[in-house]
Amino acid sequence: MSRDEARTASRALFVVCAATLLVLLNYTAPVAVLPQTAASLGAGLTTQTWLINAITLGLAATLLVAGSLGDDFGRRRVFWVGLALLAVSTAAAAVAPDAGTFIAARVVQGVAGAAILAAGLGLLGHAYRTNHGRAHATARWASMLGAGIAIGPLASAGLASIGSWRWFYVILAALAAVLAVTGGRLLAESRAARVARIDVPGVLTLGTGLALVLVAVTAGRTGWVRPATLVPLVLGALLLAVFVAVEARGRAPMLDLALFRRPDFRVATLGALFTGLAALGPSTVLPTLAQRLIGVSALGAAGLAFVWAGASFVVSDQMRRLGTRVAPHRQLALGFALTAVGYLAMLGYADAHSWLRTIPGLLISGAGSGLLNAALARLAVATVPADRVAMGSGANNTARYVGAALGVAASITAASSLLPAGQSGGFSAHGADAVLLLGAVLALAGMGIALARRNERATT
Repeated sequence: MSRDEARTASRALFVVCAATLLVLLNYTAPVAVLPQTAASLGAGLTTQTWLINAITLGLAATLLVAGSLGDDFGRRRVFWVGLALLAVSTAAAAVAPDAGTFIAARVVQGVAGAAILAAGLGLLGHAYRTNHGRAHATARWASMLGAGIAIGPLASAGLASIGSWRWFYVILAALAAVLAVTGGRLLAESRAARVARIDVPGVLTLGTGLALVLVAVTAGRTGWVRPATLVPLVLGALLLAVFVAVEARGRAPMLDLALFRRPDFRVATLGALFTGLAALGPSTVLPTLAQRLIGVSALGAAGLAFVWAGASFVVSDQMRRLGTRVAPHRQLALGFALTAVGYLAMLGYADAHSWLRTIPGLLISGAGSGLLNAALARLAVATVPADRVAMGSGANNTARYVGAALGVAASITAASSLLPAGQSGGFSAHGADAVLLLGAVLALAGMGIALARRNERATT
């Protein structure tokens, strides 16, 4: 790599990491201040699920679309549009008068985040071409996921304690606007060497299908046989089936289904799905449970999130030095194993009314998350053709955030189950343990997928 190429790559790494940090700060902002936000907006228990999950809906429904558009029409262009949209939608969240407006703004924030994550990782895949360079860049990018999750709840809780939860969104909107104005000048444009086409049927069927499925899953906590759950679930499943058929026959598909014949791509996608289910889902709900069941303050809950995400940040960042020495499948297996061990170590914390009981488990599971993030970022760009790196990022992150949405919904359902006789609504200590057990089982399933691929490689 020449000096000019190295300078261009370093600028891309800085801008993409800064934008990724903003996305994750925004993603986790409501976690520690959910009770205050819900009270201010008049949101009930079911609506509170949407206060958290709305951004995941926007992310999951548009990540693959954003990656495909970036490859075809310019990754820098899609990245910049994402930053501009993040600034506008975050400002809207700051002034939202009611829960409906806030949820709509969070969905748009998810769309903006999808453009930033998919195109950003695609920009890094284009800027860094060697295995060592990509391991360094993707590990640094993955560390921003942990840093954002660590700082977001603390920042929102701190600002809420001295003023209002809305201040966080005002500041974040300003930062996104500044980065949109200045950051785009530091990036070099890149796109695939093919005729650009918009896969309109694919965009419509995938985006709408995923949105309907996630709506159904979120509504499922109030009953799975209700029309409000069954109708969007069935329609969403049908649209996703149509998407597969469209992509299989399309001349320029948004997702090349032939990639699923590659074992490494399958493992990367399934690993991302189970990372969302096992790592992101339960950990997103835990701060709220700590507030409701133990009486931890908003800042205290943010501190717990910081312990988990801080461990994730440190481990991901270190993998830029060790990443090429450890096979990504082994990283995935170890990451899932640590996640399961960490959850099991926290069992009984709510019943004991002790937040201290969570610290060892948070450190262990956070370290596991760091390994998962670094391995998945590396696999996302290494398992697809060089001219489709943004599409690979979009597919990987789509699986991750679909898993996260499912994991959050399943965790809230588990937390509100096993209520004492005569109690309705809310959460229970036994439900908190059910969340941890669910996460551990899902993590072990993810470990099994990673180990199966490693064994397959060993025998071929």
